[in-house]
Amino acid sequence: MIENLPPCPKCSCEYTYEMNALVVCPECGHEWAPVEGAADSGAAAERVVKDSVGNVLQDGDSVVVVKALKVKGSPSGIKAGTKVRGIRLVDGVDGHDIDCKIDGFGAMQLKSSVVKKA
Repeated sequence: MIENLPPCPKCSCEYTYEMNALVVCPECGHEWAPVEGAADSGAAAERVVKDSVGNVLQDGDSVVVVKALKVKGSPSGIKAGTKVRGIRLVDGVDGHDIDCKIDGFGAMQLKSSVVKKA
């Protein structure tokens, strides 16, 4: 049981309560899992994204596509060896955690498992 419950991250209500493993806001109904230790240390847990060979990726890195990718709505896909500059790490859908622009295709999201740091 948590002694000092955090305020609601959506509406900032301070009257939150605990229900099983979740913390609940009575005003807006938002439910979330409390992060133990983060409130004490004051530092948010940083997400680490690794490429296909285990190198840690950061915003602004350049990467190389390691396998041919099919692109929906395009007659040709992205060839292996295509270099992508200036990536941005995002919380994407279905594991697509890299946001980038590829010459000839435009803005896309890629999975970190199909790229290698250049």
